[in-house]
Amino acid sequence: MSSTGAGYDLAANIYSPDGRVFQIEYAGKAVEASGAAIGLECKDGVIMGVEKLIQSKLLLEGSNKRILTVDTHSGISFSGYLADGRPIANVAQTECENYRNQYGIHMPPHLIAERVGQYMHAYTCYGSYRPFGVSVMIAAFDEHNKQARLHMVEPSGVNFRYKGCAIGKSRQAAKTEIERLNLSNLTVREGLKEIARIIEIIHDDLKDKPYEFEASWICEESNWKHTEVPRELRTEAVEWARQKVEEMEMDG
Repeated sequence: MSSTGAGYDLAANIYSPDGRVFQIEYAGKAVEASGAAIGLECKDGVIMGVEKLIQSKLLLEGSNKRILTVDTHSGISFSGYLADGRPIANVAQTECENYRNQYGIHMPPHLIAERVGQYMHAYTCYGSYRPFGVSVMIAAFDEHNKQARLHMVEPSGVNFRYKGCAIGKSRQAAKTEIERLNLSNLTVREGLKEIARIIEIIHDDLKDKPYEFEASWICEESNWKHTEVPRELRTEAVEWARQKVEEMEMDG
């Protein structure tokens, strides 16, 4: 066996001589081959947007959602294998429900991220399992701090809190665009347009399939509940983004 992966990638519980777990890296590659998902923690809430690539023209609009509500105060979005993302959503929903039944309050955002991360990490510890081929963003309202928070969980189970993050295709390019934003002065409505603009920048019409823009938010406007952004606002944001990108290309 060599350190290039041959033999050391037969199971998730095998380390290579240089300390790598190849199946976790392969899961990361599966995420990178999927449509992008972007989350922003703005001054009045959190907004998430997803570039949902349309696999077939026959698919009904709005099907195979990549943004799901797991409790009234929280939702998740994911990039990677759709079939791997559904069980993660179910786990998050069950954890939120159990916590609310036991303690009488909504589950704090950091605990949702930790529980989801622990579940995903367990699938990297046994030879009979494989890592989940998804990265997950979690947006939730913190009742203690009275603020919405954004977390991201990687296929390894590692999770962090972010002001802004991107997962999926062209993650690095999207991250560069996010770093240029002044998130402390950005509203969720402005953030919606910026997410649409970033997705429009990283989407390649020649190589990539057409996409549907999904978005959800937790903000004052939604009464701090996780809800889908109205269709007319999403359509307006995409049109604005395309116009901005066209202007940039003309100026460039």
